[in-house]
Amino acid sequence: MNRDAHRLAQQTMAFVLAGGRGSRLFELTDRRAKPAMYFAGKNRIIDFPLSNAVNSGMRRIAVATQYKSHSLIRHLQRGWSFFRAERNESLDILPASQQLNEEKWYKGTADAVLQNAAIIRGYGPKYMIILAGDHIYKQDYALMIAHHVDSGADITVGCIEVPRKDATELGVMRIDDNDRILEFVEKPKDPPSLPNRQNVAMASMGIYVFSTAYLLDLLSTLNSEPGYGHDFGGDVVPKVVAQGKAVAHSFRRSCIRSSAERKAYWRDVGTVDAFWQANIDLTDFEPELDLYDQDWPIWTYSELTAPAKFIHDEDGRRGQAVSSMVSGGCIISGSSLQQCLLFTGVKTHSFSSLNGVVALPYAEINRNANLTNTVIDRGVNIPRGLIVGQDPELDARRFRRTANGVCLITQPMIDRLED
Repeated sequence: MNRDAHRLAQQTMAFVLAGGRGSRLFELTDRRAKPAMYFAGKNRIIDFPLSNAVNSGMRRIAVATQYKSHSLIRHLQRGWSFFRAERNESLDILPASQQLNEEKWYKGTADAVLQNAAIIRGYGPKYMIILAGDHIYKQDYALMIAHHVDSGADITVGCIEVPRKDATELGVMRIDDNDRILEFVEKPKDPPSLPNRQNVAMASMGIYVFSTAYLLDLLSTLNSEPGYGHDFGGDVVPKVVAQGKAVAHSFRRSCIRSSAERKAYWRDVGTVDAFWQANIDLTDFEPELDLYDQDWPIWTYSELTAPAKFIHDEDGRRGQAVSSMVSGGCIISGSSLQQCLLFTGVKTHSFSSLNGVVALPYAEINRNANLTNTVIDRGVNIPRGLIVGQDPELDARRFRRTANGVCLITQPMIDRLED
């Protein structure tokens, strides 16, 4: 990082929007917000934008929470409590509460910022970077902030190139050759393409940079306008595009890649299929996301656990794992794992077979179970002899089965089997 970019990062507050449920994850977010979802064996999704902010040199961070926030807040308290006020560092957790009026819920992403305007002004940051708390990627935000300052923009929008046919569910922008945003539309039926690249669209990553004074004045003005939806993508960005200077910042300009990563990595793991696939991809010989990169670590709360243990060594009852990731505290007892990802404290018992299984913390798989392409929620106790992944119709009646054949299993689903 160059010195000027680092200086700008130190003058910036990161405001992480972490209040969303993530309804397309269905039962996985019945007890936790999407940013608190587990990922990669020991992390939570929110660890990625928070780590990006810290690694970029920022020491003022705020996290706005709303939907079922206890799991998220507990994780932040346990894993992100190393900020020190005497070093001008802070991490503020900002649950929705009565601030501007008698209403306590955030009306939208922009309202979450406006309701905390007094707290933001109290710290006096020169710049603000607004971050979505629910995506997996590595990015040097300092480079994006420097681009914002150098361009003289009123808003800089982080964006990523996507196939035009896949952009209908995203915020998409039309830009000129100088990266100025000419048009910004949410979920367009006919997404605008890039200049000279008809099959590629530029989609928003939900990352925005402003000067603090400009942002807070803008939000205050918009708040009194009729029909205002209190949303960055739906209201704020189009307003600046129409009346100010909005600039697109391509993810390729500031993404972080280790020598083991061939291309820029960004994932929205907002569906059961996407969540399963992104975790299983990490078991590849050369995964697209390098979690072993010590130059850009992903910080998190790490439980104190014993090392993983593999026991029994006889035909048909051998504790073994092939092309898999097994976290601390796991005991693989006489069972076989193939391309699986097990989170902390998972236990598998003798004669069980797991193929393409993502098991969240402290799940337990009992004897003779045979599971294929399955996501197991935290603490679920899989009964003896359960077979999943061989009979699609039976799986769909008992569990949540996606169109791609991935089964999600929660404890209430198991309890209903025994009724």
